[in-house]
Amino acid sequence: MKNLTVLIFLFISVIGIAQQPANNGHKIEVNIPAFSDTTLILGYYYNQSIHVQDTSYFDNKGTALFEGEEALPQGLYVIYLPNQKYFDLMIDADQHFSLTADTADMVKSLDIRGADVTNKFNDYQRFIMARQEEANNLQQKLQTAAPDSEEATQIKDQLTAVNEKVQNKWEELQQENQGSMLGVFIKGMQEIEVPRFDIDDSVQKKDSVQRVKRFYYYKNHYFDNMPLDDERLLRTPFFAKKVEQYFSSVIPQVPDTLLNESIKVIEQARPAPKMFNFLVSYLFNYANESEYMGMDKMMVGLAEKYYLSGEATWADEEFLSKLETRVKELKPTLIGNLSHDLKMQAYTGEYHRLHEIVAPATILVFWETDCGHCKKAIPQLHDLYQDQLRDQGVKVFAVYTQGDQPEWTEFIEEHELYDFINVWDPYRQSGFRENYDIRSTPTVFVLGEDKKIIGKRISIEDLPGFIERYLNQ
Repeated sequence: MKNLTVLIFLFISVIGIAQQPANNGHKIEVNIPAFSDTTLILGYYYNQSIHVQDTSYFDNKGTALFEGEEALPQGLYVIYLPNQKYFDLMIDADQHFSLTADTADMVKSLDIRGADVTNKFNDYQRFIMARQEEANNLQQKLQTAAPDSEEATQIKDQLTAVNEKVQNKWEELQQENQGSMLGVFIKGMQEIEVPRFDIDDSVQKKDSVQRVKRFYYYKNHYFDNMPLDDERLLRTPFFAKKVEQYFSSVIPQVPDTLLNESIKVIEQARPAPKMFNFLVSYLFNYANESEYMGMDKMMVGLAEKYYLSGEATWADEEFLSKLETRVKELKPTLIGNLSHDLKMQAYTGEYHRLHEIVAPATILVFWETDCGHCKKAIPQLHDLYQDQLRDQGVKVFAVYTQGDQPEWTEFIEEHELYDFINVWDPYRQSGFRENYDIRSTPTVFVLGEDKKIIGKRISIEDLPGFIERYLNQ
């Protein structure tokens, strides 16, 4: 039994899962004599949390019943007790069964009647607990043994034997339970085995080539043990975490790459509606909540392919309307896009065009004089420009977003911002707000020599390093 350490959402949420048995409903009788006249909760794992599936009530004999006309989606569930403890319960095709347990040791005392796979999973839990206890005892002995002693060697050999027992158990359960929830669960938990590749001795940097080959094998086979068209995986404690690990640690955090990989993964799940729903929603939120620069490109790509195309049938009209508006606002400023050209008036009266600037990189900054942050950031940018960027040929196209020309001119002269191309749009003809998604100031973009957007919303202090890396490439 485990302490409840994950969030329980106190609402009833039933998610239909494919690969269901013939629908003869479910009837699960729980008998725990230590409890009476109190509530019992049946929960399930979903997206790294525990959610409530159903609630029941212990009678005065310690018996509670979960019953319904619909079969439960197969997966790993939890019985959540009034003393805030819980234990895992696997639900497969057999959903008419009873269980009895003693609060002194829930897992070891658990007796399940009428559900073969559920019972096998409980046996597996007991097996794992015993091996963990065995390994913990050996680890304690190893800490007190002299390093490199015969005793230490023997203990390490014993630990290896424990690991082999677990591995053999996994293989045995997979072979005996193919197609069942237990087989899916055991296989899905296991990491992909990455082979070593034979590389000819004539190849330079063999170790680097070996690492690259192993990485691509791991990436290309990452989901081999978790078929993405099997919706039963949704109700496990590991699936969402494995998806998160793939996109946050395995795939480089490059928006184009992440977008392409997202589509590949989602399309594998297309035959399974609930898995398709989950992955589209999960990866859209992953992009939308990311703090990496340029991840809005991934978000826009997923929005257009799945939400705005009508494939995300679960999304309501209000959300879709707001999303469509936001996509239109973001698209002109996606990294890699050609920046919108601006013809604007300088504070001295002449006109400048953004795309006519000749420079290896151009800083495009939007600011205003009554913005407290701008009053600090613009002089800071000027100092950094003079000290680190001007000699590299970088130019600054500084756009004043308001209409108070005297105040703007005074600020320029006070801080001697004469190295900048200081411009504004007194007649609001350039469309700078619409084409650069100006929601706050200062807003900073970095343009390449061809005036394509290479960076955006970068802090002032990070600009020199960012531009130096770009120019060195």
